[in-house]
Amino acid sequence: MADYSRGGDRQGQQDQHPISYQIMKAAAVATMGGSMLLLSGLTLTGTVIVLTVATPLLVIFSPVLLPATIAVVLITGGFLISGVFGVAALLLLSWMYRYVTGKRPVGADEIDKARATIASKARQYKESAQHRIEQVTS
Repeated sequence: MADYSRGGDRQGQQDQHPISYQIMKAAAVATMGGSMLLLSGLTLTGTVIVLTVATPLLVIFSPVLLPATIAVVLITGGFLISGVFGVAALLLLSWMYRYVTGKRPVGADEIDKARATIASKARQYKESAQHRIEQVTS
């Protein structure tokens, strides 16, 4: 019961802050909010000014800039994709080397299982075909 009454006292003390404390909190919030509003206004103004200055330049240079940008993007993409394919090929060759030399890389068991399944199905089809041929010829 004593702890409960203390908690009640604390709650009462928190609600009864002096008016000066509440004024200070309001002033701090207003100052931070005002400064953020000022910064967002300055950013918007700067963006509009830069757009106003850059738009005529972009219109003048657009016949050169747009094809150049497209070419740079395509060339960069081509080099990146060829690099990715090269790395993939090296990893595949490394995996195949480890598989052939018997080092059992990741996934080798699945490959062996698939090979055995395919071989057993091939044997079944061969026997079935030979049986049908024998039936037809006899």
